[in-house]
Amino acid sequence: MIHLKNELQIDGIRKSCKMLSALFRELIPQVTSGVKTIEIDNWVKNWIIHAGGKPVLLGYGPSDNPFPASICISINNEVIHGVPSRKKINEGDIVSLDCDIDLGGFISDQTVTLEIGKVNNAVHNLNFVTNKCLYKGIGAIKVGGRLLEISRAIHNHARAHNYGLVYQFSGHGVGLAIHEDPSVPNIPHGPNPRIQNGMVLAIEPMVSLGTGDVEILKDGWTVVMADNKTSAHWEHTVAIIHDKVEILTDPLEDVAGLEITC
Repeated sequence: MIHLKNELQIDGIRKSCKMLSALFRELIPQVTSGVKTIEIDNWVKNWIIHAGGKPVLLGYGPSDNPFPASICISINNEVIHGVPSRKKINEGDIVSLDCDIDLGGFISDQTVTLEIGKVNNAVHNLNFVTNKCLYKGIGAIKVGGRLLEISRAIHNHARAHNYGLVYQFSGHGVGLAIHEDPSVPNIPHGPNPRIQNGMVLAIEPMVSLGTGDVEILKDGWTVVMADNKTSAHWEHTVAIIHDKVEILTDPLEDVAGLEITC
């Protein structure tokens, strides 16, 4: 069931999103070569709690294997749900940071992908195009239109550059829970409801230099590209309100080193 939000709920989600983007603006400059991913996670957990929020990801999932951290950190061929550890980030890596905050029961969701130092041109172009896919998808949102127009816009832009799209995971509704209906796939398939005022969606293209096939590591969380190729991931939380689309999370391309695209 799709839960349409009222203006009061959207305002609560908006405040959560602004908090999350503020976290990222402070965090991004600290994600450098030599930093352990567990150090990033500890900083994120402390920041969220100090700011008055709750780290949604910490303890999320099945009781026998809950997610053990407050942020997903996915490096190179890891596309999503990377578990922080003592692993160090290195020069030339591409690093996706995916985080959620619960602020008074309202959930925000955002992802950025950072290039650590100088990456090769193929990786930079992938990251740039993935970011463009995000805004192509958002630009396709129209009240009364169909949800898969978002998917089609993402798919067409990625495929125009001969990139693979992850199809086993997708964007989703968000705001009152971390994952809500509807699913927002990155390729146009599946249910295709009409877009309505009150929808709050997490749009998140996951794009690869190779195929879109993925595998899950033994930790039960980290999703990697099956062909070991590099991937990128960008995400915004958006709301449809008064027949318009509002991006609730802030653009972060300026801090991440990409040009502003919206």
